[in-house]
Formats: sequence, structure tokens, C-alpha cells
Amino acid sequence: MTALPTRKLEAWRYTELKSLAAISFAEPKPAKISAPLPDLGLPRIVFVNGSFNAALSNAPDFVGPFAKVLDDSALPLVQINAANAQDGITIDIPAGIDAGAIMLISYANAAEPIAFHPRHRIVLGTNATLTIIEVALGQGVYWHNPVTDITLQEGATLGHYRLQDESAEAFHLATIRADIAEKAAYESFSLVVGGKLSRAEFHTNLNGPNASTHLNAAQLLRGRQHADFTSVVGHKAPNCASRQTVKSVLFDHARGVFQGRIEVAQIAQKTDGYQMNQALLLSPHAEIDIKPELEIFADDVKCSHGATIGALDPEQIFYLRSRGIPEDQARAMLIRAFLTEALEPVTHEAARTFLEDAIETWWARK
Repeated sequence: MTALPTRKLEAWRYTELKSLAAISFAEPKPAKISAPLPDLGLPRIVFVNGSFNAALSNAPDFVGPFAKVLDDSALPLVQINAANAQDGITIDIPAGIDAGAIMLISYANAAEPIAFHPRHRIVLGTNATLTIIEVALGQGVYWHNPVTDITLQEGATLGHYRLQDESAEAFHLATIRADIAEKAAYESFSLVVGGKLSRAEFHTNLNGPNASTHLNAAQLLRGRQHADFTSVVGHKAPNCASRQTVKSVLFDHARGVFQGRIEVAQIAQKTDGYQMNQALLLSPHAEIDIKPELEIFADDVKCSHGATIGALDPEQIFYLRSRGIPEDQARAMLIRAFLTEALEPVTHEAARTFLEDAIETWWARK
């Protein structure tokens, strides 16, 4: 198996995998579901311990089985996935079809440490549309290492909304790669509340004129959780737009990471690229590492990045308390308002409600 990346690699400078490397993982075994799975009244695809579970799924016709593919990627986690992938799905939406919304649920129940490496492939034809609500849940010690490859043909639109609420002992290392053609749009939002150590790594290429992408996220962490959001957006055609808004709320000794890179090729004139990272540190021991990057070879572009780090405004808390709102509730209201901008790409009503409920549940568990 390809070795795990170390901090000697610049892309892994802020995320250490020694705790993962110290565990011996067994092959996953069949497991029972010991908690209700989310049900939004939508078709769903369910994986249990990395394997497709037909009994719990009601997949539509456009969902096909796992297809093993060769992968020459230089990304270490993708190499590990390619060598070990045993299951996954293929979604192929024909041109002009509005495929509605589906749920992709991964559930783990690990009596002993296990590792699984699903490989998913999603293709939308010309002017096709689809919404995917992806949920990762589980119990026990395990390593979830999914890779998702996305191809959007001309004019296609994919809404991809992710909730990572893994076990507090789990490792979640996800890689998402998207190729976006002319006038196509990839709208993504990731909510991270679970996992001992997690990383979501996005590689998106805007390959045709007027393509666009949102890569937004919210990281809500406590204890000694570590979450890393890393993105590389390649502007490879003119008149394309990218937006990244990542917000972190960190309690206790939690640590968040944001690495965002925008690459603008010489041909990509009229590029509009923006990234913003904002963090609330609600403990003197919490930490955030921020590394925005711009690599620009075109001369007619509008690219910017920004970052803010701070605590809740005591004057705002005082204002709410002066109107009879308890302090804990006042803090929760301000945090929810802080997260609102990151949820902007979530235009599907059921998905937005589901993610907002997950935020409420996370706050109630504190």
C-alpha cells in the first residue's frame, strides 16, 4: 500500500497522520445498523462498513455498481484508495434530465478497527441536473477514505451537500475531484461535526467558458478534534467564477485547517475567484491554520482572498442578554448567524433544513 502522506509534503503541513498510522486496521465485516438512518423521503444509497447494502437502499435506475478504474494520480490518498477500493457507485445522468435529489449514506459500525475505501463516479450529461445529499455516520474506530470523481458536461448542474458526523474515534479522509465543462456549475457545501481527524480535499477544474463552482464549508469542532479543508481550484478557461467560504467554530483544544489555492491559467482571462476563511476561537487553546494561495498567469482577472480570526463580540452578547435572552442561547444565536453565509450554495430546501438541524443537534450536544 502507498505510504500515508507526512508533514514533509507541503499539502499536509498542518495535518499529521501519525495517530492513523499507529493503528492496525482489519478488513471490514458485515455489521448491523444500531441507529436510525436519516430519511428525507428521497431515494437513497446506503453503504455499511464500506459495502453497498441493497436492503437499506432504494436506488434509482441511473445508479450503477462500482467500476474499478486505473488511477495514475499523484495524490497519496487517491493511490491508497485505488489500491484498496472494493465498492462504490456509478451515477450517470443522461443529457437534459433533471434527476432530482438522492441521498448517499455511509454508515460504519466497527467492533474492531477497520478501513474502507469506497470509489464513486458521477457523470452528468449536457444540461442535466442532480442534487446529492451525502451523509457519513458511524461508531467505533475506523478509517473512511472515499474518493469521488465528478464530470459535469456542458450546462450541467450538481448540488453536492455533505454532512460528516463520523464517530469521535474515526478518521475521515475524503478526496473529491470535479471536471466542470462550459456553463456547468458545481455547488458544494460540507458540514463537519464528527471524526477524531478529518480532511476534505477538493480538486476542481473549470475547463470551459462560464463554468462556476462554490466550495463552501463549516467546521464545528470541540475536544481535540482536527479538521482540514483543502481545495485547489483550476481556472483553465475564460469567464469562469469560483467562490469559497469556509467558517470554523472551535471549542476546547480543537484545531481547524483551511488551505485554499486558486490557479489561473494564461488563457483564463476574466476569471473571478474569491476565497474567505473566518474562524471563531471560543477557547484559548483552540487553533486555526489558514493558508490561502493565488497563482495567476492571466492579466485580466479579479481574484481575492481574506481571513478573519476572533471570538464572539461581548457587546453583541450583552445586547441579547439585556433583552432577556440567556447567555448560552445568545452565543448559539450569534454562531448560527456566523454560519449563514457558508450555507449559501445549499438551495435544495430539504437539504438545507437537514443541515441546519444537524447544526442545532451539534450545539445541543455541547
